[in-house]
Amino acid sequence: MKYELVVLDMAGTTVIDDGLVEGAFARAWDLVQGAAGLDAALDHVRATMGQSKIEVFRGIADEPTAQALNREFELSFRELIAEGRCRPIASAEQAIRDLRAAGLKIAFTTGFARVTAEAILDALGWAELADVVVTPGNGLRGRPAPDMVLTALIRTGVSSVAGVVSVGDTESDAGSGRAAGAGLVVGVLTGSRDEAALLAAGADIVLASVAELPLTVAP
Repeated sequence: MKYELVVLDMAGTTVIDDGLVEGAFARAWDLVQGAAGLDAALDHVRATMGQSKIEVFRGIADEPTAQALNREFELSFRELIAEGRCRPIASAEQAIRDLRAAGLKIAFTTGFARVTAEAILDALGWAELADVVVTPGNGLRGRPAPDMVLTALIRTGVSSVAGVVSVGDTESDAGSGRAAGAGLVVGVLTGSRDEAALLAAGADIVLASVAELPLTVAP
């Protein structure tokens, strides 16, 4: 199969998480809820890694509180980026450039808000590295729904879902790629999930990192 588009998750897949998500959430929780209940809330955040953050917060709080948590989370995450906590997965940029050189289109997807996704890309100097950046909102559902993968396909104009490679480090990433009908669903081990979990969630193959993608999808 000749692939046309690689859809890449961000935190944990192309960007080192290094506690960023949990750190931003802990700051947000403290500001909105205080110290009580943080451990249980963090357990929920860990279990739902990869999903749209507002949906994650709706799973642990009422709507007004979830909205407040989401606002503070996005602000806290951008503060951590500004503190220099945003670093790429080793060889990720070169892998993406190699994929582009082989003629594949690139899409970044994330459960973060658009402004946070752009802050990550700006911090890494990756603003021009992808053809499209897709985030949840405005009727577009986050993972594990297929919406972001299919939106990337539509916006890049590739010919079919069979030509799409969907890549991520969580069960939600794998589920989203599978639900979209991607021609290849790839799990990577640079997040917190192991090979068995990613395969069980729908990944066709599991790689050590995105550094192995060029030889896998564009040999």
